[in-house]
Amino acid sequence: MHRAVIFCASILSRFFASVECVKRRLNPLEAYLVVMSNADRAGGLVLAATPKMKQEHHIKTGSRMYELPTWDKRIIIAPPRMKLYLKVNAMIQAIFRRYVPAEFIHVYSIDECFLDITGSHLLFGSTEEIVRKIQRDILEELRLYVTVGIGDNPLLAKLALDNVAKNRDDGIAEWRYEDVPETIWKIRHLDDVCGIGRRTAIRLQKMGIFNMYQLSQTPPQVLKNAMGVVGEQLYYHAHGIDYSLLNEKYVPVSKSYGKSQILEKDYHIPAEVEIVIREMVEEVAMRLRQNHVDTEVIHLSIGYSKYSIKKGFSHQAKIPSTSSSHALIPYFLQLFRRYDEREPVRSIAISCGKLTLKTGLQLNLFEDATRTLNHEQLEVTVDKIRTRYGFKSLMHASSLLNGATGLKRSEMVGGHKG
Repeated sequence: MHRAVIFCASILSRFFASVECVKRRLNPLEAYLVVMSNADRAGGLVLAATPKMKQEHHIKTGSRMYELPTWDKRIIIAPPRMKLYLKVNAMIQAIFRRYVPAEFIHVYSIDECFLDITGSHLLFGSTEEIVRKIQRDILEELRLYVTVGIGDNPLLAKLALDNVAKNRDDGIAEWRYEDVPETIWKIRHLDDVCGIGRRTAIRLQKMGIFNMYQLSQTPPQVLKNAMGVVGEQLYYHAHGIDYSLLNEKYVPVSKSYGKSQILEKDYHIPAEVEIVIREMVEEVAMRLRQNHVDTEVIHLSIGYSKYSIKKGFSHQAKIPSTSSSHALIPYFLQLFRRYDEREPVRSIAISCGKLTLKTGLQLNLFEDATRTLNHEQLEVTVDKIRTRYGFKSLMHASSLLNGATGLKRSEMVGGHKG
């Protein structure tokens, strides 16, 4: 019996746009709608667009406001509503769970999901019957169209979805191991394959590899010598081989907690940059405390304006084990002040790594034990209040100053308005 892994996505992966159409009682296949952040600016970004927008106006994800043909009065510009999209996503997951146990569902993104339906046949029929039942349920209950890729493993299912299913009327495509010579090897452009981005494609092209067939015929050792384990993995992917099982979740040996943001404008005043760093460190430190871990290595990356001749910097530092905001903020500010070149700042990223489980409170001879304990208890109390009532319920006065972003971002979901 074939393993049956199906890969589901909302209409042509334009999930946000489809949800907005349904909310307006419009057909996602016929409407002219884009979901756009910062639509009041020329550089406003298109997050999703309906098929008609791409077919007639060549507007797609990543297009800008200034590219929009505003003369077409049929076009609807919808601001992103992330809370709504997450709610609809949860409803879709509930439909999936009617046919597949939760451990055989892997959420790939907000609009795409892997399901292993191998064990569902006795209850719900053949692979095709299960696929059509899922499509029917989502269409009848949520008025969303679903495209489906079917394969012997997640890789084949994903490739079938991206390269064929999205262009078929029934939204279904099936790729099996025996089909590899007529499917994967026929893919002309390397970056049409998941896992091969623009940079990887360029590296392969420099090796004389321009399509998937050529990749499949390149000795794996050659690819490994040139690209490491990634090269070897690409060789197997070119043959449709993927041994991952959805119910075997990967748990990394070590991890880190971090946060990044692209600022709405160039920051020319270092003091304003420091306010943002403080807010970000507080958020990450709260996550450390919630997971009962301390960090021993911090990392700060600063990206300068596109108009600057310098790119920015990225540095890390080893610090005494801690999860205290009060302790972490000075270390991050020290990194910033040490390496900042007084260029306008446009992006900030921080992370805390080399994590260890919190076993107690470490003090040194020069610390006031009572004061340190009070700081820790205060931070835990603040965490509880913010978790329950939100960031705005308790914040530093500096978050009201020019340059602060914490207050505005607290009202966002996924970097966009909820």
